Amino acid sequence: MKVNLSQYHPLATFLINQTNMKLKVAYSYLIVLILFIPVVIFSQEGNPVLIKGVVVEEAGGKPIEFATVLIGDKTTKKPLSGTTTITDGSFELATDATNFYIEVSFIGFTTKTFDDRTATNGVIDLGSIVLSESSQQLDEVVVAGEVSQTEFKLDKRVFNVGKDLSSTGASALEVLNNVPSVNVNIEGQVSLRGSQGVQMLINGKPSVLASEQGNALGTLTADMIEKIEVITNPSAKYDAQGTSGIINIVLKKEEKEGLNGSVTLNTGTPNNHSLGLSLNKRTEKFNLFSQLGIGRRTFPSKDETENRDLLNNTIIKSSGESDKNETFFNIILGTDYHINDLNVLTLSGHFAYEWETEHSNSNFESLDASNNQTDGFRRKELTTATNPKWQYELQYKKDFEDDENHTLLFSALGNFFGKDQSSAFDNIITLGTGSDSQQQTRTDYKRADYTIKLDYTHPFLEKYTIETGAQYEINDVANDYAVSDFIGGSWMENDDLTNVFEYLQNVLGLYGTAAYEGDKWGLKLGLRLENTDLNTVLKNTNEKHDQNYTNFFPSGHTSYKVSDNFSLQAGYSKRIFRPSLWDLNPFFNIRNSFNVRTGNPNLQPEYTDSYEITSIHQIGKASLNFAVFHRYTQDVVDRVIVFEDNVSTSRPENVGTNNSLGIEFNAKYIPVQWFTLNSDFNYSHFKREGTFETTTFDFNGERWATRLTGKFKLPADIDVEISGDYRSRYETFQQEVSDNLFADFGMRKKVFKGKAILNLSVRDVFASRKLESITQQSEFYLRNSRQQGRFVTFGISFGFGKGEAMEFSGQKQF
Repeated sequence: MKVNLSQYHPLATFLINQTNMKLKVAYSYLIVLILFIPVVIFSQEGNPVLIKGVVVEEAGGKPIEFATVLIGDKTTKKPLSGTTTITDGSFELATDATNFYIEVSFIGFTTKTFDDRTATNGVIDLGSIVLSESSQQLDEVVVAGEVSQTEFKLDKRVFNVGKDLSSTGASALEVLNNVPSVNVNIEGQVSLRGSQGVQMLINGKPSVLASEQGNALGTLTADMIEKIEVITNPSAKYDAQGTSGIINIVLKKEEKEGLNGSVTLNTGTPNNHSLGLSLNKRTEKFNLFSQLGIGRRTFPSKDETENRDLLNNTIIKSSGESDKNETFFNIILGTDYHINDLNVLTLSGHFAYEWETEHSNSNFESLDASNNQTDGFRRKELTTATNPKWQYELQYKKDFEDDENHTLLFSALGNFFGKDQSSAFDNIITLGTGSDSQQQTRTDYKRADYTIKLDYTHPFLEKYTIETGAQYEINDVANDYAVSDFIGGSWMENDDLTNVFEYLQNVLGLYGTAAYEGDKWGLKLGLRLENTDLNTVLKNTNEKHDQNYTNFFPSGHTSYKVSDNFSLQAGYSKRIFRPSLWDLNPFFNIRNSFNVRTGNPNLQPEYTDSYEITSIHQIGKASLNFAVFHRYTQDVVDRVIVFEDNVSTSRPENVGTNNSLGIEFNAKYIPVQWFTLNSDFNYSHFKREGTFETTTFDFNGERWATRLTGKFKLPADIDVEISGDYRSRYETFQQEVSDNLFADFGMRKKVFKGKAILNLSVRDVFASRKLESITQQSEFYLRNSRQQGRFVTFGISFGFGKGEAMEFSGQKQF
């Protein structure tokens, strides 16, 4: 059975579905908070009236603490004000409304409504209000907050992050891997529908915490995330960066009154230990929020490479192991100042610091045409690094009285990421006539990003909305990289391998959208104008490259509700991929001198036109979503590999066009209350056409992936989750990437009425996840593989105040 929630306000319904039904105190308190803090209060002129009473249980007359008392407008049925009962079940509530009703409710009990009560001397005394238990049992309520759910909006899908067991002790990267349409490979690269041209946002804005450098997303943990918005065809409101779309990670910010929080301790193998603390305090004017995480983890890796010269029949192979040890600390601090009911000022900061140590030991061997070893050496590496990251934001939000969605939002955001890294390499000859050698490198990397943004949203005539705004973003990056050789008893800097590269990009964006959203049909159209000014300089040679271009980015979205159980959506947007510093910097790292990656300062942006149609079905106990999408990309950026003297050099180039046609299928089925089945399937076929120098690289290919997850509710309040993933092999411009089949497992048990939670998660249960790529050309053959193995985590968390236990981990990355 399910509790009938239709009597509640829609926001309360949503909240109830997201919260643990057994924590009655937290439920009622948060219902009132959601209903009455952020919304416009629809009040009427009149003399203030004081409403009071005491709420008690029918069985035994025991006072009910935290019961919800709501005052609503009789005509509009919208809430006017509300409160909760205190320890003795009593309450007092004032209103100046004249045409209102009073509603008293508590989870698991029948609701009582008072329509016609007259004040005496300005007071309505309801006396003792007796609530009887509902015939429906709380233990049989389906708690939506326990599992992640996807909801569809006009121009995006929202993945509300629940307490999925396989994400216990997980980072944001692992949470993303559970989101339909999203894939995170073993290197931590995020792709959307098979494309890595994704723009990552935090709370709707660019952030150093979402940057690829340093795997910064690893400093965010699963319990910090409220929801993830997947926007495959973003409207003109969003930055046009990201050819395959936008993924927006929305962080939690508790606003429960009083002091609340949770603490979590995790331990695991290999070497995975962390402590997390979440605290917030809410007063009438201020909401202070904070999250703290510290931890240490080791990432072992097994790597193999093979370079074959097919003209001379020579081979260079390498195999080795490495372990990357990371100790890290991150803290979020912030406050909301509620100036009044319509104006809120927020100041927040996020600081993270990482200490890295990596050891690796690789063996290299050279083979002749007869497969006999001719040379060999062992390469040892010790790398240490410190990575400070911080983010600060000032935000002002103004709500208008006429509509709760009528808002003005201004934000100023600053991000910084730095890396101070040094590496020492020892090359020890094991076969041949060469001599031992030593090298060392240092890297001083600094990135500063600043974003100023203004957004205005104005609903009118009930079904229409206009949005307009502007954004100015500055990306200032510098990379100082030096290589030194140990010669004649002293270190000599190698000028040929040393460089300072600077990158400065300014992007100004202006946008406007107009939307109509009726009961059955909706339409949203938009246009964005962006000007990009990019300047790069290679300090060693004073080589400069400047680009300045202006583009229009249109968007369009529509939806039609055929019936209560069937809806259709369609969307279009134009996107851009702007090359980053690592795409443009012409120098490279010497970690593996036989497989080199470098940038291209002449690289141009790529543009994508994206189309999609989606259907949403509800059939009995199953919900089904089916999508067809098409992308056409010009000036495709792909890596081209050249081979000389057994050394492969990979460099990004603009190579032709790409036509991609795909389908996507998501399904959720709940045949019985104790079992839920989720599936996700994605397939795309692409046609590449392009020429590099004098060679034509036209080819067709396909790529698909599927995920199947089963969730079980067992006796003794134990939950189990098992998921299996398959990623097919696929082709790039020159490479073939192998397929992957892997499984994850999670188990959770609640104790002390849900105030404490025990968690166990096993990721990559069979240690089968492996990244392998093969490049087969007429003159050379390359193979690269990497494998990390199984990760096991056990954790315990405890909530205090009015907070619940949370699965917190200070875990760094995938």
